[in-house]
Amino acid sequence: MTNGDDEYVYDDASGEWITAAEAAQKSTDDDRVEVRDAVGNRLADGDSVTLIKDLTVKGANQTLKRGTVIKSIRLTGDTQEIDCRFEGIKGLVLRAEFVRKR
Repeated sequence: MTNGDDEYVYDDASGEWITAAEAAQKSTDDDRVEVRDAVGNRLADGDSVTLIKDLTVKGANQTLKRGTVIKSIRLTGDTQEIDCRFEGIKGLVLRAEFVRKR
């Protein structure tokens, strides 16, 4: 549906016609996933976290000890998983329930 220069898109959630700009804004708001650490602090890309529990890393024959600092985390889009780097371990993904924001 178009009206002059504005393009309208049907929004299934509200059942109304909205402008394309409103639809784009709404989709980016919906894409944001809120990830919280073990004590409820909100995590974001680039945060540093501390492990609150000893974790055995499968396939690396290594245990990450409680208190280990992990720098520059990345959110994966899942509400409980964070992607991070640690020396000697490639592709490390941690559950948010085992970390605390620094």
